[in-house]
Amino acid sequence: MEAEPAHSMGFIGCSMAENVAQGYVAVGGQRMWGPYGTSGMVVQSWTSTTSASWKLFDTQVAKYGKPNAVWVQVCIFANPGATYEEVKSLIANARQHAAPGAKIYITGQPIYPDNPSSCALAGPTGPALTESLAKQAAADATQNVTYPGTFQLMKGQEVDGCHANTAGQASLGKQAVAFWG
Repeated sequence: MEAEPAHSMGFIGCSMAENVAQGYVAVGGQRMWGPYGTSGMVVQSWTSTTSASWKLFDTQVAKYGKPNAVWVQVCIFANPGATYEEVKSLIANARQHAAPGAKIYITGQPIYPDNPSSCALAGPTGPALTESLAKQAAADATQNVTYPGTFQLMKGQEVDGCHANTAGQASLGKQAVAFWG
């Protein structure tokens, strides 16, 4: 398989997506964009195609060109959570902001196998909900998205029960390289 061009894959998500992007760059990944300031940008930040989040995404597009692939990370705060309709809206918006025919990948926030109730920002069932919504979208043929797998953070790889430390970023980055090269 031929390698994809550098910076040909965009992403949307929150600080957890930033953690993946930080680790991806740190371990030598080149296909996906590096971090660009998406902290706090949960699902609702991406449901309006003209939101501040999409303006930030479009700044990356101006820098690198329209991506031929976009990773959508379903990110939530415990309140308000997210609905499947909102997830479908952000997928539609990703298509609008990417190159025509771009491949869309979708995942949830990282899962914490050593502490399933971790990540207070998302709530005790939040990470599992984001995974469920991502898998639902991938199973829905009308969405035409690919679920590559689950990101995982292990005990000792996070700083606040939620966000990755340097070791966690490297682990997430290696997982992203395994998913996308």
